[in-house]
Amino acid sequence: MRVIAGKYRSRILKSLKGNALRPTSDRLRETLFNVLAPKISGSRFLDIFAGTGAVGIEALSRGATQAVFIENHAPAATLIRRNLASLEIQTEAQILPLDALRALEKLAARHKPTDAPFNFVFVDPPYAEKTQYDRVLGFLGYAPFLGLGSIVIAEHRRTFELPQRFGRLLQTRILRQGDAALSFFEHQAAEPNEIPEAA
Repeated sequence: MRVIAGKYRSRILKSLKGNALRPTSDRLRETLFNVLAPKISGSRFLDIFAGTGAVGIEALSRGATQAVFIENHAPAATLIRRNLASLEIQTEAQILPLDALRALEKLAARHKPTDAPFNFVFVDPPYAEKTQYDRVLGFLGYAPFLGLGSIVIAEHRRTFELPQRFGRLLQTRILRQGDAALSFFEHQAAEPNEIPEAA
């Protein structure tokens, strides 16, 4: 597995042996960043269920100023540290080795209104753990650390359909590739007003 483009282009990233992780494929990662590329430079990136850290590291390689990695699996969190160290990435990265929802609550609690929001959030739970999508995307729909226009991307099985809205997050596109799909959600200014029933 390699960094695709940018500052760390072609540098090799380590993974864990066996089936403990399901890293986002290089091809799907390339598709993702072809979409995000124009806006990555100078952005803040949040990588949830980060695994090897490849997605967040790709964002840093392409000019993101900060990446936060959330990964509860201890060997994977250690692996992210090793991958960051091999690229000599230090101040731009932070690892939260916690359950996804607990980590998000921690980020929300310490976020100040004057802090810059996260511009991009990548969510990639194990495909079989479908409840994680509702838990995490449901929280992100009201998260104070997202701003107008922030983009949340969820990777999921091609045959699995996500709701079109989570709070202020509205699904804007789906990209399918092989057995996987990427659902893009954009943070809106507010939830749509409910249409009153006719008298």
